Amino acid sequence: MDEQEHDHVFDGEGEGSTIDKMRAKQEKKNMKKAKKKAAKISAGGSKADLEDTAAKQKELQEKVRMLVNQLAIREAIQPPPSASSSQKQKDMSSHKFWSTQPVPKHDETIEEDGPIEPDTPYDQIRKEPYVLPKEFEWVTLELNNESELNELYTLLTNNYVEDDDAMFRFDYSGDFLKWALQPPGYLKTWHVGVRVSANKRLVAFVSGIPADIRIYNSHQHLVEINFLCVHKKLRSKRLAPVLIKEITRRSHLQGIFQAVYTAGVVLPKPISKARYYHRSLNPKKLIDTNFSRLPPNTTLSRLIKKFKLPTETSTPGLRSMVEKDVPEIRTLLNEYMSKFNFVPVFKTDDEIKHWILTKDKVIWSFVVEDPETKKLTDFFSFYYLPSSVIGHQVHKTINAVYLFYYAVKESDEKAIKGRLQGLMKDALILAKLKNVDVFNCLDLLENKLFIDDLKFGPGDGFLNYYMYNWRCKGMGSDKVGVVML
Repeated sequence: MDEQEHDHVFDGEGEGSTIDKMRAKQEKKNMKKAKKKAAKISAGGSKADLEDTAAKQKELQEKVRMLVNQLAIREAIQPPPSASSSQKQKDMSSHKFWSTQPVPKHDETIEEDGPIEPDTPYDQIRKEPYVLPKEFEWVTLELNNESELNELYTLLTNNYVEDDDAMFRFDYSGDFLKWALQPPGYLKTWHVGVRVSANKRLVAFVSGIPADIRIYNSHQHLVEINFLCVHKKLRSKRLAPVLIKEITRRSHLQGIFQAVYTAGVVLPKPISKARYYHRSLNPKKLIDTNFSRLPPNTTLSRLIKKFKLPTETSTPGLRSMVEKDVPEIRTLLNEYMSKFNFVPVFKTDDEIKHWILTKDKVIWSFVVEDPETKKLTDFFSFYYLPSSVIGHQVHKTINAVYLFYYAVKESDEKAIKGRLQGLMKDALILAKLKNVDVFNCLDLLENKLFIDDLKFGPGDGFLNYYMYNWRCKGMGSDKVGVVML
């Protein structure tokens, strides 16, 4: 249930923050007051009036300066208002649906990991789909049917994730959707749609895919829930809770009673919260489309220079991943993931072949091969998810990639930082060479080791991680290794 947001901040120096807005507003007020005073003085005011006005103006400016400093301190230690608005935590009584589900409460103290409810015996699991409002009907989408795949593409493109100002919208391609929803072992019955009975129009969707996850010391075969989407005009019909209950019922019929999902909003109860970061690769286009803002006291040419990258990579032995690399990548990735608390477990080579092997305009993966031993020492990958630009005369698409999985063999902490910085700088270069405009990532895994040095800027968006029917202690984002699409 991924409700990610587009975030319009790429450069920490240039955030259009509360401080900037307050400063501009106050300066405007000050100008008006000064003009009124000046008019009074020119109409017959004394020198004393002029001096008194100047003194009051200086005192007011000092108060504004102190207020701005206080706000700067506050913003440095907590998310800006635009982010926190979606991060407000409701009590369970406000969550009418989630209070009925096996999820931890916000104020619950968790001491032990484990399921909240026991597995339901098969003969006690509901066999019939949940009842929809009379004008709707359930369907199972066949993504190998081009027509149905296009229907899903249209529904998501027009109704799934959109920024607050309705200027940008995720543009999932058909190939991307098949990659995301048809991994090894996928079940067609977990591609759940809702149509209008009268005209058969697809108006809602939710999906599940099988996954193996290690959370702390527990290994769980579970379902990843994603792409929960209801047509904008039907949001008042309360279809989302019915979709969630239906995909839960279908997973129970397969003997699976746990799930993992993400959301931009705070639900009961996150196991972790990650923040989005963005690295501008094409600052001019991003500013032209209002995807990012030109920082105060900075020219476009200076910004372009700041984000300029070399035209060639620097890591010896770096090359595109090929199919023969699959077994080594699986070993390398599973070993690297052992240092984190919430990670995928890749049990078969087929899973690596599906998720990691390069598929043009979907995912790109690169490996580092030791020139002497011919063994792989590192790899990284990033997936392609562009955004439509709504209503712009020139630009129709923002080409964006997101950091996916990676691994390094280096074990020394200081060496890992340098190694990751070098690899991720090469990732930026390779993305730029593919005409990508912005490179995005979350502060998961060891991403914090390179985010600042490679000039990623914090975004406004956060992503909360959840487990369904599983209780466990929370963790920092640097202990999370699950990257959901």
